Amino acid sequence: MSQVAAAAGRRAAAARPDGLCSEEGDGRRRESPGDLQASCAALEEGALDERMDWEEEREMERLACEGDDFIPPKIMLISSKVPKAEYVPTILRRDDPSIIPILYDHEHATFDDILEEIDKKLTAYRRGSKFWRMLIFCQGGPGHLYLLKNKVATFAKVEKEEDMSHRFMSKLNPEPNMIHIMGCYVLGNPNGEKLFQKLKNLMRPYSVEFQSPLELSSHGKEMIEMYFDFRLYRLWKTRQHSKLLDYEDLL
Repeated sequence: MSQVAAAAGRRAAAARPDGLCSEEGDGRRRESPGDLQASCAALEEGALDERMDWEEEREMERLACEGDDFIPPKIMLISSKVPKAEYVPTILRRDDPSIIPILYDHEHATFDDILEEIDKKLTAYRRGSKFWRMLIFCQGGPGHLYLLKNKVATFAKVEKEEDMSHRFMSKLNPEPNMIHIMGCYVLGNPNGEKLFQKLKNLMRPYSVEFQSPLELSSHGKEMIEMYFDFRLYRLWKTRQHSKLLDYEDLL
């Protein structure tokens, strides 16, 4: 009985009025009300800081893009893995200076290289501007995107760095920023939708829409005409896998 009483006494002595269990008890520690309040306050402060940063960056973008002549930029990322990729910048719409092509080396480029090039191109276009639309022209297939060598994006494996382009997305766009995918039909199976949803979740708090329509559909034609001279694009497409492609033909 004395041993039972002693054990009960130790348990009573270990009890804390603030609700924090000692390790002599069940080994689990519960935060006190004070600790919980401090944690909540820290979270609220962090969220407030992020909100202030967002508003500050939004205002800086607004000031940078003032003027009736400003056209929101469209970034076009072109993987060198796409057949005849070097000709793509020559078949863009000639009447839209907001289209900014970036041809990157699929074999050797890194995400940091691409982000640095986006930053340089946007600064040259209008310092402080952000893109409202992006076209990613790369290889891939149903449910996956082949972005870089040894970098395949699927819904089950999307690395955080693969969504870092959102740092250059507009905070002013009243509609969701748009990312188009060309060069492959990523929506060929349900995993494509899952991949897009995963990327959208990673890019929060930005509102982003992904689209990858079939090129032969009416929606696909609209997407092509947003970035390309349609006649030149069709000519390039018909000769994309031919050894007879002549640069002069595309001009």
